[in-house]
Amino acid sequence: RETDRQTDPQQLESRVRQAVLSELRRTTYHWTPLRYDEELSVVYLAARLAGVYAAVARAMHEIKKREPSFAPHSLLDFGSGTGSVAWAAHSLWGESLRETVCVDSASAMNRLAERLIRGGSDDTEPLLKHIYFRQFLPVSPKVQFDVVVSAFSLSELASGGERRETVQTLWRKTHSYLVLVENGTREGHQTLMEARDTVLQAQDKVTYDPRKASVFAPCPHQLPCPKLAEMPPAPCNFPQPYLPLPLPGSSDREEERFSYLVLTRTGPQDGALWPRLTGPVLRRPRHVQCQLCCSDGQLQRAAITARQHGRDLYRCARSSNWGDRLPIINPESHAHSEAEEA
Repeated sequence: RETDRQTDPQQLESRVRQAVLSELRRTTYHWTPLRYDEELSVVYLAARLAGVYAAVARAMHEIKKREPSFAPHSLLDFGSGTGSVAWAAHSLWGESLRETVCVDSASAMNRLAERLIRGGSDDTEPLLKHIYFRQFLPVSPKVQFDVVVSAFSLSELASGGERRETVQTLWRKTHSYLVLVENGTREGHQTLMEARDTVLQAQDKVTYDPRKASVFAPCPHQLPCPKLAEMPPAPCNFPQPYLPLPLPGSSDREEERFSYLVLTRTGPQDGALWPRLTGPVLRRPRHVQCQLCCSDGQLQRAAITARQHGRDLYRCARSSNWGDRLPIINPESHAHSEAEEA
């Protein structure tokens, strides 16, 4: 019996591994869209609700932090799933939001998200007001929303052509900010870069809003992503710790690795050229090692010291984390100017 106790978990692990590999082969080489029924929607909620919320809240907080006076009245969530975007948006702009439209083709997912907003009951008042669930995007190209979000949805579309068409539609419906979030993998990052090119380079003849697009975050430039020029190409992604749902077997703390892109019609903002930290900040006794994506479209590794860069920048770098921006245009030129002043 002792042998059986040791063997059973091994056999179970082997069967699970074979099932996972079989599913990967089926979905990787023969792409088919996921069909979310009641059961699969609950599984998705348990596995992804908290992680999606953490990633989306982090991405939208970039707008809140840099544009604190921005008070959106309307939001469109494409591929809304269990409603994580609505919860994250209301945590940031709950006082100003007057309309949130959640679009998901799966009716089972919409019903689950609406029940969550009602606190788990169909009879109580919703905890979040003015939220409307739809299975299709609004038809009129003239209808715009202050914020449009697509989180972990573009990668579920069947082809590059369908993704480009969807991104163009979402951009037409964007009045101020378009927020795109995907998995922090090479594929997820590549999907966002394709969306970036679609909006920045494509000539859309259907649009009713002639204002040009610009990149708000995370890139401090509108040039090709330097991460894609590396060999092998590395994804531009960011970590976000979060507390998972208190389910049996869940850990106390997890981390979501995600990629994101924020495009805007509002034009360049102050500090738009500040470089962004694209890797872990290594804090040494007398210097800080940083990997930066700079406004010239290049990746730069810099050692920030109080002597070369000044105490203020040194302290700022030391207290910064992966994904933050540094208030400096070029670390090398800044070091030279500090040395000249000294």
